[in-house]
Amino acid sequence: MPTPSMEDYIEIIYNLMETKGYARVSAIAKALSVHPSSVTKMIQKLDKDDYLDYEKYQGFVLTKKGKKVGERLVYRHELLEEFLEIIGVEKENIYNDVEGIEHHLSWNSIDRIGDLVNYFKSNDTRVEDLKKFQNENNEA
Repeated sequence: MPTPSMEDYIEIIYNLMETKGYARVSAIAKALSVHPSSVTKMIQKLDKDDYLDYEKYQGFVLTKKGKKVGERLVYRHELLEEFLEIIGVEKENIYNDVEGIEHHLSWNSIDRIGDLVNYFKSNDTRVEDLKKFQNENNEA
């Protein structure tokens, strides 16, 4: 099971590889606001734990295990963003809030949030009713 720090790296690497087809140490360092040497150390750890295959001076690719974890982490992140949007969290707060909570929830909690998001999405009036309820409570 990856640590929260490992999850952050896997998620960034997965996103970069999906969008650009590759991930460079410099791009990962910039995305995570860390030094390139820290990225190199984590890449070596992720290689050791079979999340990616790393060849010194050649680069790296996610393993099947790394891709699976990356997909799940991106799903979790996007689901939490969607959930916070549905419940009315202000857009400028959503990204930081997700970053703050995503590593602290169990996968069981994530699955239940997924159920709730799907419940709201299955009937548009549910979201409207929630917003109406929130407005009534804010006026009181």
